[in-house]
Amino acid sequence: MMRSSLGVVFSLSFFAVSSFAQSSPCTLSDHAEYTKKIKEFTTESFFSTELVDHLPLSSCVPAPDVFLHHIVGAPDVLDYTKDINAYLRLLADKSTRVKVWSMGTSEEGREMLVVAVSDEANLAKLDRYKEITARLADPRGLPEAEAQKLIAEGKPIYWADGSIHSPETGAPEMLMELAYRLAVEDTPFIQKIRRDAIVLITPIVETDGHDRMVDIYMQHKKRPDQPPYPLIWWGHYVSHDNNRDNLGISLALSRNMLKTFLDWHPTVMHDLHESVPYLYIMTGTGPYNAWLDPIVISEWQEMAYHEIEEMTKRGVIGVWTHGFYDGWAPNYLLSIANNHNAIGRFYETFGNGGADTRIRTLRPPDTSREWYRPNPPLAKVKWSARDNINMQESAILFGMNNLASNGQKFLNNFYLKSKRSVDKARTEGPAAWVFPADDPRTAEQASLLSLLQLQGVEVHRLEKDLHIPTAQSDKEGDTGKEKVKEKSAEKSDAAAKPKEEKKPAETIIPAGSYVVRMDQPYSRLADMALDTQFYSPRDPRSYDDTGWTLGALRNVKTTRVTDLSILSAAMQKMSKIDPPGGIDSQGKTFLIQHNTDNPLATLRFRLTGVVMEAAEDSFEADGIKFKAGSFVIRNADRAQLERAAKDLGIKIHATNASLNVSTHPLTAPRVALVHNWQNTQNDGWFRISMDELKIPYTYVADTWLRENQNLREKFDVIILPPMGGGGTAALSAMLRGLPMRGAPRPWKNSDETPNFVSPGLDSTDDIRGGLGYQGLANLERFVREGGLLIAVQSSASLPVAGGMTEMVNVSEARTMQAPGSVVLSTIDDKKSPITYGYEDKLYVYFRQGPVITVGGNFGGGPEEGGGSARSSGRGTASDPDIIQARPYEPPEKPVKRTPREQELYIPEDLPDFVRFAIPPKDQQPRVVLRFAAEKDLLLSGMITGGNEIAEKPAVVDVPHGKGHVVLFANNPMWRGETSGSYFLVFNAILNFDHLDAGSAAAPATK
Repeated sequence: MMRSSLGVVFSLSFFAVSSFAQSSPCTLSDHAEYTKKIKEFTTESFFSTELVDHLPLSSCVPAPDVFLHHIVGAPDVLDYTKDINAYLRLLADKSTRVKVWSMGTSEEGREMLVVAVSDEANLAKLDRYKEITARLADPRGLPEAEAQKLIAEGKPIYWADGSIHSPETGAPEMLMELAYRLAVEDTPFIQKIRRDAIVLITPIVETDGHDRMVDIYMQHKKRPDQPPYPLIWWGHYVSHDNNRDNLGISLALSRNMLKTFLDWHPTVMHDLHESVPYLYIMTGTGPYNAWLDPIVISEWQEMAYHEIEEMTKRGVIGVWTHGFYDGWAPNYLLSIANNHNAIGRFYETFGNGGADTRIRTLRPPDTSREWYRPNPPLAKVKWSARDNINMQESAILFGMNNLASNGQKFLNNFYLKSKRSVDKARTEGPAAWVFPADDPRTAEQASLLSLLQLQGVEVHRLEKDLHIPTAQSDKEGDTGKEKVKEKSAEKSDAAAKPKEEKKPAETIIPAGSYVVRMDQPYSRLADMALDTQFYSPRDPRSYDDTGWTLGALRNVKTTRVTDLSILSAAMQKMSKIDPPGGIDSQGKTFLIQHNTDNPLATLRFRLTGVVMEAAEDSFEADGIKFKAGSFVIRNADRAQLERAAKDLGIKIHATNASLNVSTHPLTAPRVALVHNWQNTQNDGWFRISMDELKIPYTYVADTWLRENQNLREKFDVIILPPMGGGGTAALSAMLRGLPMRGAPRPWKNSDETPNFVSPGLDSTDDIRGGLGYQGLANLERFVREGGLLIAVQSSASLPVAGGMTEMVNVSEARTMQAPGSVVLSTIDDKKSPITYGYEDKLYVYFRQGPVITVGGNFGGGPEEGGGSARSSGRGTASDPDIIQARPYEPPEKPVKRTPREQELYIPEDLPDFVRFAIPPKDQQPRVVLRFAAEKDLLLSGMITGGNEIAEKPAVVDVPHGKGHVVLFANNPMWRGETSGSYFLVFNAILNFDHLDAGSAAAPATK
């Protein structure tokens, strides 16, 4: 308290003096005390440079320690968002070289800032420089001479941002000192940056998680005898994956950063991270993203090696590049820049998870000398927060100076990349991507198109039908093998009938179809998002997902068009795209086609007081064919229904026709979404998807399930998102949770932890203990008494190992490698309510496992491993065996069964004691979605050993008592990208008490 009071007095005294001093010129001197502490807190001279081993003292502008009461990089202290933001606003108030504005707020309402630092003349013309970069970003109609004038006049913009990952705490501190240094220091090096560039700074990207991290760190400093808390929520929704949101743009931080980029078009966007020693400067191992302009790949290399050289010349050790990440996926925060023709890059510095000074012992792989790391880190070193600050700040200053010294070159490259993006349609192609007007999923189509528009991509709409040769269009879902076969067939036909002239078949793109042209500035972004991806197994191990085809993952039809005539077709540029909704015709019964558009689930939960039913089979009314699962609403308030339909883009048909179809009630059940107290990464993607669609749920902890025995009294559906890894270790971790050691560990807001909990997050008196055996028993009782348990990916092992399923096995893949890919699945049970509304095929996201198998394993199927079914003997593998000294008898022909038939196969001669163990048919598992055959399995990305999941279940419905367990091998809710598979979950939820519908054991319904 005394320290804080003295600091306030000191601050007030400084402000009073500086106000008086501003009537005379500001003066600079050495900030001797600050400089002394920099040297004190730097553990080795080779962790610093002449750029950061001191700090000037301005008579007008307060240094960081004046406001914070400590130097940047001081041990044992971190600063909250509000204090960092306040200091930067103070800089802007006191310096004519600094401006600050808000880019928006986080989910929990914390402000995200942009700080601009440049010389006074540049800041006075900031709007002009903003206009120049915007014009260079869209060079359509810009004469070359005019472009060169703009390049000569413009200033390159370098945007540095920190702490998208909340445990990485060094960058927010460093960026305060960097802003001050750039504003006040007058060395030629810094003057060059100020004069010939504009620096933008966003100190904290993930502001919510940052403040929780500061709570955890400072609380542990006050109570070192207690173990530190885990950082349960890095952000409001997801943890490390907030840096994988650039395709879905689901998070507030992604939207704020994207909007700011599109406002300013910075030449460089630079993310500051912490992980590996001591300073990794991004280039990547490759394969690099195949849709980026090669110029940007060269710019990554050039900038990285410039900074490595400058740091190495000064004796700094452990600065390297290449061998950390690949550069393939376009879903990172820095991808905002790379996908929009700018330069996206990042650093990784060595962090201590706070501001400790510690002895760090490194692994041999981190200290080995490699071609890309000729000056590696030491095996053991004393590492401090100030070391981290020095490394980050020195290197980024070299980067900023490099940009300022070569501003016209980098601006010209930016212009050239933009120009080549506009030329893309007529050079490498394609000409366009088309979203057909006849797509039945109009709401999801509009959602994907709106996502592209949010990214700055232009969308047009055809005014009349367009006829193009079929060979010039490539409908989504065709595999490379199928294309080759089609071409071969065409050649064969031509050879067989050389004299016959065959007119090329035409593809008619109907009027009203949406067109994403490839002659626009952000064509590369659209193309990479919509195209299919191939990641070679020969390439280095991928850093993240290898496939992401958004049309397929969102179950939206797309067509790749290479015929340039589409660019001349009459079309209108779209602004906001809203799917049509409302009620047609007259009648007392209202029918809604089940097309798996996600707003259908929103409608059910919005109108909870309206009685709705689900048709259990397809039917026809007034000449309109409706799918199984279509909504039937009788005698509802038409005005209320129409308001909701228009708002959600849902088409409703009113009729007085007599319906000849069985139905069952479509309820709005009580849903629980489970998290643990170790990692909330995956459940966050479920939460944000359900929040966006306004699907109500209760967010509960595994420990809460352990403590509440009658779960059925409170919930109808419980969802277990993926929790932890796979195998027995993950199952053990789910049951054990955090160790039950020491005193209870409450997760609540307090004076010491004021930021732990916000609306929408959970709290508890004790985070220890996990689900436990009691929680497992409570879940089993919940299902037995009529509840639905949905278990996804790694969580699927829990109900299986816990005895809630029969004839189901969940295992880890043996040799398969599937690092985040788009794969094909087929509807295996068209009458299951879980598949209502879907067509025969569905692309889903799959990453590594698990492998789900169904059946009694009674034999009668093909030999394991795909080898020959015959015994060793005479002849070849295809010849019959001949047993000597007796008449020859031909072998029985093997019975061919489909995977479904094989799973249900029970031999006639099965012993009675084994037959007794087989559950009755109404309790046997029901495979509703199955992975495709291996040759058809992969659409985008990479899979090796795909035979391990080929033709095996993807989604299984298992009855248990009065309830059901539904297991997912795929992840249906992932990073806002997989909305095409959301309704597998929503169907299960809405029909939780009628999942037996359509099965042989289903009771009769009305």
